[in-house]
Amino acid sequence: MTLPGAGALEGVGILDATLREGEQAPGVYFEPHVKAAIAGLLDDIGVEVIEAGHPVVDAEISRAVYSLSRRGFHARIAAHARACRGDVEAALASGAGFLGIFLCVSPERLRERGLTLAAALDQVTGAIILAKERQPGLIVRFTPEDAVRSPVADVATAAAAAAAAGADIISVADTTGCMIPGSRRSLYDWLSRFRDELQRRDARPRLAVHCHNDRGLALANALDGLRAGASLVDASVLGLGERAGIVDLAALLAVLAQDFPGSGRWRLEKVAELYRLVSHFSGVPIPAHFPVMGRNAFRHCAGVHSQAALRDPRHYQSLDPAPFGLSPEFSLDHMSGRAALQHALEGIAAGDLDRELFSAVLNQVKAVGRKGRTVGSDELGWIVAWERAQAEGRPALLTQSA
Repeated sequence: MTLPGAGALEGVGILDATLREGEQAPGVYFEPHVKAAIAGLLDDIGVEVIEAGHPVVDAEISRAVYSLSRRGFHARIAAHARACRGDVEAALASGAGFLGIFLCVSPERLRERGLTLAAALDQVTGAIILAKERQPGLIVRFTPEDAVRSPVADVATAAAAAAAAGADIISVADTTGCMIPGSRRSLYDWLSRFRDELQRRDARPRLAVHCHNDRGLALANALDGLRAGASLVDASVLGLGERAGIVDLAALLAVLAQDFPGSGRWRLEKVAELYRLVSHFSGVPIPAHFPVMGRNAFRHCAGVHSQAALRDPRHYQSLDPAPFGLSPEFSLDHMSGRAALQHALEGIAAGDLDRELFSAVLNQVKAVGRKGRTVGSDELGWIVAWERAQAEGRPALLTQSA
């Protein structure tokens, strides 16, 4: 299946912010050796940029960025910096090949800082010029923080000045997750107007989007941004980040790979390993119902669903789990029907069960399910052995091979 506007998404890149934005989630911290392992998997998957941290914040972050920058990854290692000399110099010392500079240009924030827009632009352009002069091959991104709640004309003026100073990428940030597709706060509409404003100023930088998930719409907004001409999306494992986080990496990869063919090439079979790693060391469990990586994402339960999905999973799945190294599963509990039980019995090589024994096993499976549990393969074998023994009037031997 191809969605409308898919052609506009050719050449999409992903900036993974797990090591930077992810550490801004309360209680999340990755030790340097863990960061190296996470970055290695991200590079294997094929993300374009790995945002490794804000070096001026902490000496250990600076050392981690420095170390990752020398690993020989295909991905660019990115450092984060405010639009000020000290931040930029710390980022340059880390050896990163990508520098993200940010400054909010909304009238309210500028008034709080006692800055005019012109003075703010001097800060931004000065930081960019310094970075480019010190490291000519550096990729520089400028993020006008909270862009979508700022006047489009002001953001375009700042972005055009940044591009003229040498910024390669302008990232449009929905910093508070306020945008809503199809509404008067549509990121597609905002970014389309922004592009027009940039073109009027003869500026054509590459565009990126950074979408927060406060309303649960980060992925939808990011796709809106891509349709409007952005070609780089920020994401993180488990969507980790400030407050409700940002775009979830696995969900983004699934949509781009399966709904927008040709938008990029990624090694999706590595994603599950990455999620296990990040979940373990962040202390954030993967919710069972989480898209793509959740335990229940491709797990069928209700009898009608299971019966149809056993014939063809596409009846009740719109995503193919195979590229992620996953496959459909069929849960046994109080909702299960005969088709799901038969499939499970074949999986444990239980042999043929007559009608009465089959019904007894199904009834027991449902009884377990009513207690809030699902029946796994081992327990199913025990149930079969028990019910068979009851039918034959002999003691049940509940061994591992039963």
